[in-house]
Amino acid sequence: MTIVFIGDIHQQWDRVARGLDAWDDTPRAAVLLGDIECTRPLDQLAAPLLDRGIAVHWIFGNHDNDGGPEMWANLVEPARNPRTAPGALHGRVTEVAGVRIAGLGGTFRPRIWDPPTPPRVRRRADLPDDLARLGTAWRDDHLKAMAHSLGSTAIWPEDYEALATQRADILVTHEAPASHPAGNAALDALARAMGARLIVHGHHHVTYRAVAADGMRAMGVASAWATHHDGTVLWRGETTRRLPPMPDGWTLEADLSDP
Repeated sequence: MTIVFIGDIHQQWDRVARGLDAWDDTPRAAVLLGDIECTRPLDQLAAPLLDRGIAVHWIFGNHDNDGGPEMWANLVEPARNPRTAPGALHGRVTEVAGVRIAGLGGTFRPRIWDPPTPPRVRRRADLPDDLARLGTAWRDDHLKAMAHSLGSTAIWPEDYEALATQRADILVTHEAPASHPAGNAALDALARAMGARLIVHGHHHVTYRAVAADGMRAMGVASAWATHHDGTVLWRGETTRRLPPMPDGWTLEADLSDP
């Protein structure tokens, strides 16, 4: 149990602390799958993990800037988070406990990219010009808020394309791959391009494990739940949502959600 994957915490650190207290083994590392919603710096919030000597790695989700730039800074700002900033996985491949893990935070946003539709905007540097085309009907503060939201938590083609040139064992995402009916097959394609045999995702608050025809696997982790990469549930968090039927091309191996 060297790596634990923890689903969308949504400020429910009490569930994480209780889960750790009830578990005899201590992992070497934890991977947070986004939607953490940091009302304080992550270094402070992640004390239940850090104080046990567990290295914290993380990606962001679509709700991690709901509180605006301050909430976002509490997650990503290195000066606020000297202990957890090195664990940022988005857009990179990091060796964690001997496993190459790639991270892609955020969700697909139609104004940027909603596969299989081609990207509208490929690079963050082009976003200001794109938003300027909205015209004078939009107030400056609204444009600024939109720019922050899209620039931070959208999935950007430039990040996706950079990852696709690298190799990984596991791809962790906030958005779901096509194993979930609301997921996106572009993430399946990214995992295959990287040679990853497992995608671990959050976002939909379901815990399950599925396999594609070529043997690639996907695992969802529900809100504040924790699992091992083989699907072993280490602790349960928030009551999960109903898992929809598997899409074509995927077979359900285990529905691990609460009945």
